[in-house]
Amino acid sequence: MSYIDTFYRRTLADDKSYPMLSGHAECDTCIIGGGLAGLTTALQLARAGQSVVVLEAQRIGWGASGRNGGFVSPGFANDGEAIAKAAGIENARELHKLSIEGVWFVRDTIKELNIASAAPINGIMSVLRYSDEAAMKKRADYLTREFDYTVEYMDRDQVQAVLRSERYFQAVRDPQAFHMHPLNYLRAVSREIERLGGKIYESSAATTTDLSRPEKFVSTANGKVKARNVAVMTGGYTTGLIGKLKRSYLPIATYVMLSEEAPDLIRTAIRTTDAVGDNRRAGDYYRVVEGGKRLLWGGRITTRAASSAALAVELRREMVGTYPQLADLKTELSWSGLMSYARHLMPQIGQLQSGVWYCTAFGGHGLNTTAMGGKVIAEAILGQSERYKLFKPFGLVWAGGFAGLSVAQLTYWKLQAQDWWRERQA
Repeated sequence: MSYIDTFYRRTLADDKSYPMLSGHAECDTCIIGGGLAGLTTALQLARAGQSVVVLEAQRIGWGASGRNGGFVSPGFANDGEAIAKAAGIENARELHKLSIEGVWFVRDTIKELNIASAAPINGIMSVLRYSDEAAMKKRADYLTREFDYTVEYMDRDQVQAVLRSERYFQAVRDPQAFHMHPLNYLRAVSREIERLGGKIYESSAATTTDLSRPEKFVSTANGKVKARNVAVMTGGYTTGLIGKLKRSYLPIATYVMLSEEAPDLIRTAIRTTDAVGDNRRAGDYYRVVEGGKRLLWGGRITTRAASSAALAVELRREMVGTYPQLADLKTELSWSGLMSYARHLMPQIGQLQSGVWYCTAFGGHGLNTTAMGGKVIAEAILGQSERYKLFKPFGLVWAGGFAGLSVAQLTYWKLQAQDWWRERQA
């Protein structure tokens, strides 16, 4: 199985493949899923001396982990007030600290493994499409006061000096957040896992499990793994292997497009290397890539995967609506991917039973939270901490099946309408 055609596939630093599992393997921990969460867990366990086996149904980073926007910033898909309401104020503070820790974990891993091909670039701007100076200043003050995490408030003149759009008002710029090439990052992490003695198998989907005994068994089409621990670290492409996990999330599709090479035209609109995201529900996110030669633009969500080419037309409409000067900028490539969302919009991280762990539902804010989630699961397996219990208020609640998908789509359309109305009042 090859990677789908994306910007990241076209700029892959290496395309080493891993073998298919054939026969029997034994290890301390078997990890199902070769995305950001699974590889982070495998890396931390291998660093601690555990033997690990990673089973990936396709290729390392084949799913959302290797084809997303590349943003690495603190926070979750849900907002702070909703998290505090469900988990309590102090728990919410600890969760946000974990999300910051996830950012630093990715940054430190890039440095420690010298992953130049991840090409990290500092700076992410969160921009408003309506004026609310007080709210943005309050947000910046809160992060500094509560977490000693300094971000920069930008007024409208400062925003429009670098983002030449009448649609934008104030912003908060996070100089500690960054954006990167996620697939190259994953490939480098997989090489380190292998160097430490871990075994990685591609095209090796887990088909059945026997988790009833102290020694667990995970079977694929051509092999079987015996392990003391099993960690299920999957996302939008989760199968029905463990029904309780499959029923607890909704697969939500999002879309990305890549422009032609046109650095001079792009610079008439965007004069910053910062990544940018707006404040709408499922809003636009974008960044210049290849040294400003191209523009990578993402957004839109659907509850069923649609034609990425058709959705690229809608993305272009959003882009030109924001930047009319980019009307002649051609789209060269578009793609989509499935994210996993829980009904409560938080990651689902915990223990199913003795020796069986799960870490999933990172939709909308994956690069920092997958790293953090993988790290706390590794800590739990190693007996180093029980920080995974911070996520106990956000359990494996039923996502609603087909009805849940319909409700999610209707909710998205409703929120879009609210965004449209609010912006028209600006």
